[in-house]
Amino acid sequence: MRAYPHKKRTSPQPVTARPPFLRTVDGWILRHPDPLTEPERLQLKAVRTHCPELDALARHVRSFAVMLIDRQGERLPDWLDAVRQDDLPSLHTLAAGIERDRDAVIAGLTLPWNFGVVEGHVNRIKMLKRQMFGRAGFRLLRKRPTVALISRLAGQSRELCETAVLNRRMSYSVQQSEISTPTSLLHRAQSKFGPLSPSRRQHP
Repeated sequence: MRAYPHKKRTSPQPVTARPPFLRTVDGWILRHPDPLTEPERLQLKAVRTHCPELDALARHVRSFAVMLIDRQGERLPDWLDAVRQDDLPSLHTLAAGIERDRDAVIAGLTLPWNFGVVEGHVNRIKMLKRQMFGRAGFRLLRKRPTVALISRLAGQSRELCETAVLNRRMSYSVQQSEISTPTSLLHRAQSKFGPLSPSRRQHP
């Protein structure tokens, strides 16, 4: 009985690779395959081999990414049919949501226009509302962006006015120096040589 635990303790243990974290596998699937290193590709291949559901998920994700990048919205119905054929409840929920607004999604995957600017303004208004702890009504939310825009325009106008005044002062000082230079030279000459006669003031 004593020899058995001693044998188990002294026998070499098999070295097994540590499985990657779930977040790491998500990053490998969601990223473009080209930047992946060779060890990352081998690990992802091993994970997809041991898990058929994860392999199907990665295949659908990359197919949708190709549609999104290359603007191949006409392939969306085929992608939805392929998703329904696999046992992936999370993707079935996504496919049902896309099916309710299929035309808009196809247009978004095909046309070059998007609502990025509008969504940016919506996020900015939400940020203003969060800054006021959710107590901002519509009237205040309407005034804050307007006041910020007016302040910015006023600041630009003030900078333009200051630049114009500075340029005007510089030009005026240059004119004054041009006018006062002969007078200052005349005073210096009179202080050194005495009053000049009319004949000596005449240029030869």
